[in-house]
Amino acid sequence: MENYIRNLEELDKKHFLHPTSPIQQQQTDGPGFIFTKGEGVILEDIKGNRVIDAMSSLWNVNIGHGREEIGQVAMEQMSKLAFNSCFSTYSNEPAIRLAAKLAKIAPGDLTATFFTSGGSESNDTAYKLARHYWILKGQPDKIKIITRTRSYHGVAMGATSATGLKPFRDFTNSLAPDFYYVDHFSAYGLRELIESEGPETIAAFVAEPVQGAGGVHIAPQDYFKEVREICDEYGILFITDEVITGFGRTGAYFGMEHYGVAPDMMCFAKGVTSGYAQLGGVMISEKMHQDFKELSTGTLLHGYTYSGHAMACSVALKNLEIIERENLVENAKQMGTEMLAGFKKLQSKHSIIGEVRALGLMGAIEVVRDPLTNERFAAPLAPVIVAEAAKRGVVARAVVFDGQDTIVFAPPLIITADELGQMMDILSETLTAVEDAQKIVRG
Repeated sequence: MENYIRNLEELDKKHFLHPTSPIQQQQTDGPGFIFTKGEGVILEDIKGNRVIDAMSSLWNVNIGHGREEIGQVAMEQMSKLAFNSCFSTYSNEPAIRLAAKLAKIAPGDLTATFFTSGGSESNDTAYKLARHYWILKGQPDKIKIITRTRSYHGVAMGATSATGLKPFRDFTNSLAPDFYYVDHFSAYGLRELIESEGPETIAAFVAEPVQGAGGVHIAPQDYFKEVREICDEYGILFITDEVITGFGRTGAYFGMEHYGVAPDMMCFAKGVTSGYAQLGGVMISEKMHQDFKELSTGTLLHGYTYSGHAMACSVALKNLEIIERENLVENAKQMGTEMLAGFKKLQSKHSIIGEVRALGLMGAIEVVRDPLTNERFAAPLAPVIVAEAAKRGVVARAVVFDGQDTIVFAPPLIITADELGQMMDILSETLTAVEDAQKIVRG
């Protein structure tokens, strides 16, 4: 068995270029885990190590791992029709039924869906459709897209350009043009930028209801109402990126529901299938849909091979059935309250924990040298804590962009109070070990 594992590790280092991973670490250390099994909130690797998946892998395994009924649905659909092209108006029943289901559960009057394979494609599609919309409306100069600092919208070219986390943009030296950034919580800053650039040049404003990869930043209660009013005042489309926050993650079906605001367009992915199949999409309002139908004279020259993938849409329908049948949106709300309470206990016990926050099962703890002054460590400590937690049985994620030193969490929506308690116990043990190793005096 040791030789078998060692061979896999060497093959990984030689042939697998990992996404969003330190290249040198991959080459020297190999894979951190080679997972072979998932059940509920637990992942098990090839060496038999079991860890609590406190990130739902990538914010997305909402219904937990190992759901056999999802596999059964996928097999049944694949045995009948795994895939057909949806170009040239061709269709399939799962895609039709999923589009109809999304129209029922989405906020506001979002009624029509363009399907993609994931979040980056969804965001790129939204920007492209927004600009095309203004061409149809006779306003072709409306091309600029405004996004926020600390935002993350994906890694396709347009999505990278929209991302407010500068290191992602610095990764390439040829960004898409006409993307602008405002402070992530400043409605006044948005108004200022619109007026300085000219509303006649701006196509859309894009925002995550809760900023995920940027550090789990939760907007002030009235922020999005002000944003909606500003977009309406200046004739600008409001696009919400619900790729992480959708399908129960925040304790509501969609994150924007917390703010009583409906967008003109909404990007989704991740939780729509809980990671069991690759699927995303963009929803547009009834008004936009009608305008597209009335003003278009040719072909909608945008589409992905797997738009409306029959098997993926069938998986999504079963996933949404499970979310509703098991009342997982409400569980996310209740367990989110428990998770935040657990963070506050850690905060009271460990001197290196500063601000803690959560909305549903989406939370963060800040790591600080001095919680009174918010002074940070010279070198971020969150990656050290995350690595130590993984050894002890909890997988979380460190965020160190933009001067942050933050640990973020997004456990599956099925998590129980007992499992949250286990997670907090491991985190507390981890924090104690790191404090001892760093010779930090606890308060």
